[in-house]
Amino acid sequence: MLAIGLMSGTSRDGIDAALIETDGDGLVKPVAFHAQAYQDGFRVRLAEACARAMTMDAPGFEPLIASVEAELTELHVEAVADLLGRSGHVAEDVGVIGFHGHTVAHRPDRRWTWQIGDGAALAGAFGIAVVGDLRSADVAAGGQGAPLLPVYHRALAAGLEKPVAILNLGGVANITAIGSDGALTAFDTGMASGLIDNWMQAHGDMAYDAGGACAAQGRVDEARLGAMLADPWFTAPPPKSIDREAFTIEAVQGLDLEDGAATLTAFSAAAVARGIDHLAERPLCLHVAGGGRHNRTLMAMLAERCGVDVRSVDALGWDGDALEAQGFAYMAVRHLAGLPISFPGTTGAPEPMTGGVLFRA
Repeated sequence: MLAIGLMSGTSRDGIDAALIETDGDGLVKPVAFHAQAYQDGFRVRLAEACARAMTMDAPGFEPLIASVEAELTELHVEAVADLLGRSGHVAEDVGVIGFHGHTVAHRPDRRWTWQIGDGAALAGAFGIAVVGDLRSADVAAGGQGAPLLPVYHRALAAGLEKPVAILNLGGVANITAIGSDGALTAFDTGMASGLIDNWMQAHGDMAYDAGGACAAQGRVDEARLGAMLADPWFTAPPPKSIDREAFTIEAVQGLDLEDGAATLTAFSAAAVARGIDHLAERPLCLHVAGGGRHNRTLMAMLAERCGVDVRSVDALGWDGDALEAQGFAYMAVRHLAGLPISFPGTTGAPEPMTGGVLFRA
């Protein structure tokens, strides 16, 4: 069927909307993609909602978060309308929407994770069934609730030489490793662009470090980098996941703009290298997706610190900007078919789990 996937990631830069044709198994055919950027004011409100949610003991009503959720849902309605218009399709052509929403707090240590977004309202806007809340069941069962993309990565990588790894660089980084025997292992490695963006917004009056140009002019403060990497989270074995708010830019305060950017970029790359050390087999190649792959300095540091061939997934003919949104469309179809989206080797769930809540049209 035709399926739409929607992703608002930890980078908080906007909504990715993808239309694919899939059977939820081995057939995947990208059809269209649309990226809708958030306005600066909404990005600020979304960041405030995330900060507020992280102070709460459990998901619940909070006026600021409720207001941001309503606005977020309306923006997703606009993104779907734009995607349909650009693709030449109408709502009646689409079988399901995979709606990630936006993670305002991720606390698997407390057995909850919170993605805001009104799935029922989205289903009602278009008369299309929506599968949302894709992480909560996994976390409630004792899993990490992340990463969820490995099942889609596995389908895309069916023809690649193994062992291989796909790295997604959003606000947070996660890796999917497929062993020579086909075994699937996945986990968050740490920060990706999140802290770099925070640093540039706080000190450079820029939304992000375009192309890694600022970091390229700086020098890595190895002492501060070492202190950041000393966090015990990095030595903990997978499966594991992390919230974007788990680390801050406080560790590099006092550095000039370029050195701070360089040190935070090295922090992201070094964390991936630590993650690869956890794998049973070193991958032959690290294929990189997500917005972070446009950061040339980060890509160079990954190659240097990981000691493996590092390439953009675009070299495989994949759209590295659309991959996450496509994955949630794929998972929505799997939900309808009763197929699992998370596994013991990817999230630490006790058994393969379907996940998601269906909001009927």
